[in-house]
Amino acid sequence: MRTQTINLRASEEQKALIDRAAACLGKSRTEFILDTMREASENVLLDQRVFWLDDEAFAAFQAILDAPPEPSEELRRTLNRTPLWER
Repeated sequence: MRTQTINLRASEEQKALIDRAAACLGKSRTEFILDTMREASENVLLDQRVFWLDDEAFAAFQAILDAPPEPSEELRRTLNRTPLWER
């Protein structure tokens, strides 16, 4: 259920372009804008989590993951400590 209002200003040309695109898809202006902005927003957030590497860079990345450094004494102490919720 839509309960929030989003206000924005657009030029006459921008509005006409949006209306034409929405009509091509059989959507209202609101549906078109919300669908398009949701998709763009998801892509922005995915770009923060997904990254692409060429074969050489991926091989180097994978080598680092396959050969992690030896655990330090501090890490060993942390992993062997009794969790707060079990004390």
